[in-house]
Amino acid sequence: MIVSRPLIAHSDIAYMTKKNNSSNLRSERSLKKTLTGIAGFDEITGGGLPKGRPTLVCGEAGCGKTLFGMEFIIKGATVYNEPGVFIAFEEKAEELSTNVASMGFDTNKLIAQKKIKIDYIHIDKSEIEETGEYDLDGLFIRLGYAIDSIGAKRVVLDTVENLFSGLENEAIIRAELRRLFQWLKDKNVTAIITGEKGNGTLTREGLEEYVSDCVVVLDHRVVNQISTRRLRIVKYRGSVHGTNEYPFLIDEDGISVLPVTSLKLEAKVSSTRISTGIPSLDDMVEGKGFYKGSSILVSGTAGTGKTSIAASFAHETCKRNERCLYIAFEESPEQIVRNMKSIGLDMGRYVKSGLLKFHASRPTMYGLEMHLVVISKIIRAFQPHTVVIDPITNLINVGTESEVQSILTRIIDFLQVQQITVVFTGLTLNHVTRDQTDETISSLVDAWIQLKDIEVNGERNKGLYIMKSRGMKHSNQIREFLITDDGLQVEDIYLGADGVLTGSAREAHKLQRLTEEMLHKHKLGRNDQEIERKARELEFKIRTLTSEFDSIKDELKSSYVEEELKKEVMETNRKELMRMREQPDNRTVKKTVVRKKNK
Repeated sequence: MIVSRPLIAHSDIAYMTKKNNSSNLRSERSLKKTLTGIAGFDEITGGGLPKGRPTLVCGEAGCGKTLFGMEFIIKGATVYNEPGVFIAFEEKAEELSTNVASMGFDTNKLIAQKKIKIDYIHIDKSEIEETGEYDLDGLFIRLGYAIDSIGAKRVVLDTVENLFSGLENEAIIRAELRRLFQWLKDKNVTAIITGEKGNGTLTREGLEEYVSDCVVVLDHRVVNQISTRRLRIVKYRGSVHGTNEYPFLIDEDGISVLPVTSLKLEAKVSSTRISTGIPSLDDMVEGKGFYKGSSILVSGTAGTGKTSIAASFAHETCKRNERCLYIAFEESPEQIVRNMKSIGLDMGRYVKSGLLKFHASRPTMYGLEMHLVVISKIIRAFQPHTVVIDPITNLINVGTESEVQSILTRIIDFLQVQQITVVFTGLTLNHVTRDQTDETISSLVDAWIQLKDIEVNGERNKGLYIMKSRGMKHSNQIREFLITDDGLQVEDIYLGADGVLTGSAREAHKLQRLTEEMLHKHKLGRNDQEIERKARELEFKIRTLTSEFDSIKDELKSSYVEEELKKEVMETNRKELMRMREQPDNRTVKKTVVRKKNK
């Protein structure tokens, strides 16, 4: 029974991380799985391949079937302590060991430790005679011995078509395939059988996919001269599984599969604010910067300073002793480091310290899906706090608008889940028609900073405004954006009689205002001098009048004193006269006494 459900374009492991329904949960609990160790594959399968059952991995030549099987065996032995047997029908053991050595897989060491066993079985088509007694007993004996010799839990058969290359009887092929698959189940080993793509069928015989419990199709396609590898799970008995096509990468580390983003928007968010590295820009969003883990788009026409703002984000991240990944699609790391020195940003020292990592490549180097795989792999390895992608516009050269939107959505979701802040830059072609990237991603990002050219008085200046910023207050003004030797600056709004002034008009108006202020101050100075002179005159008059007043006051006071003294003297004289009148004269009394004595 195949228990699966279709997922829309932007889904991956929602079925693995959240409860779907009781029947799916019962199915997941009953089916045991074996982890493959292949990056990303265990996520989209909800835990790996069905344990103790055979899985068919099919595809065209060069799509990675043999490597898939070999990595399954090696990761099982090195990571999960499960020995494995690899039976090859096309390549010799020495050739296989040499091929995977470039990816760091030391098969000879593992063979010596009896953790894996690689066996080559040569089957010549001319030696196979189709009879009614054809069977695989010889293979079972040889394979059984290999399994028992190391206690293998994993088996890979590469490729199954070679077993039946000389047979045309479909009944015999089907019967022997069933015997092979049942034998592997009886041995209780988790097996991978690789198969070549047929004409209109998943495999050459068109039978293997029907008897397999799990079928994985690998695809290697070239579109517009750009190659992309994709993986799809066609069926998975007893388990839900993702049904989308997932891009995967083959590099020095082996296979990396990138799951598509989650269907459910349940990523955790942070209330922490981080600076942009431009204080005046931070002031436009309450002086605190943007939220950690948010997505920010900086768009504008060529030469408006998009890369400079993105570099400022990266520089400020490193100043906080946090790691930053800078993905450049137009300029080399050395060129970016050199250019940013001109505005006072020394990014080279952070590259040396390991806080800043550049990844530069042309968009046409990979397809969109491969870019996504490469970026996600670097992020997982470097674990940055901030990611800068400069610019996203170039991705349109390798995909349609809907494809670019799909990729950017997955990048945003992937980074939001890990609380990584991402800064995109995008090119706007002109003032009339905005670039497709703006329309594609503007609704997806949390904040949108737009730069524009302002042409006034025969010169071009830069304007900056915040189109949107979710969850915070932000300025609605268009401000002049300056790139100076000392860094980036966002000038406060400057209004003149004709509206907002920028560039030389702003400077000229400032000089005019300064001149007017100086003249006004000069006029005020002259007025102050006149006031001071008048004040001095007034003070002189006041002193003169005060002196005159004091003189008059003294005169009046002197006259008053004299008058009072005169009155006092007159009163004294009057009293004396009154006293004299009341008493006889002493001389008259004396004369009378003398006359009486004489007598």
